[in-house]
Amino acid sequence: MSSKIDEAEIARLNQPVNERDHAQGQESAPVILVEYGDYECPYCGQAYPIVKSVQKNFGDKLRFIFRNFPITQAHPHAQHAAEAAEAAGVQGKFWEMHDYLYERQRELDENHLRQYASAVGLDIARFDDEMAKHIHAGRVHNDFMSGIRSGVNGTPTFYINDIRHDDSWNEETLVETIKQTIADQQRRHPITKGSKKIAGRNAQTPKRTHYRK
Repeated sequence: MSSKIDEAEIARLNQPVNERDHAQGQESAPVILVEYGDYECPYCGQAYPIVKSVQKNFGDKLRFIFRNFPITQAHPHAQHAAEAAEAAGVQGKFWEMHDYLYERQRELDENHLRQYASAVGLDIARFDDEMAKHIHAGRVHNDFMSGIRSGVNGTPTFYINDIRHDDSWNEETLVETIKQTIADQQRRHPITKGSKKIAGRNAQTPKRTHYRK
């Protein structure tokens, strides 16, 4: 069997990470982990502490990006929760709201979103106005469509250095894949080789809430 990787089989990030993205970690980090997530998705809720642990594990070697992918057919509060996170973002509090939403995932109705906005220190009048007018719906939609173009079909979906991680997103597998990616970079081997190899070896189906058109 040929060991050559078919480039057509590899799903890649359609929209490169840019200055508009919500990011944690050094710009110089050798690995960028992008998550397309839904604040009401139970699997995203399970992945949330795993991502935190992975970030702690790799420190300044990892940059984490979060993009919105609300699956409204399954999660009626996901869209408003994403807009609330974006409303917090324009006030410099995206990550505080992000954490609040995932840590209180069962309570994402409008009243609770407003409570969270107050708790993280937002200008409530501005928050209320932007939420009522859906000022940030366009940003959420842009994230969503970039996910569709990148091959996202459920949440959570992760990309490691622009390549979709199709294996399990448990901590052990993510850590192993990121370590292999760093090692491949250090040896100046194609990143796709290491990522594909690991996905094939573990051969686990990741848990996701699936998006259906």
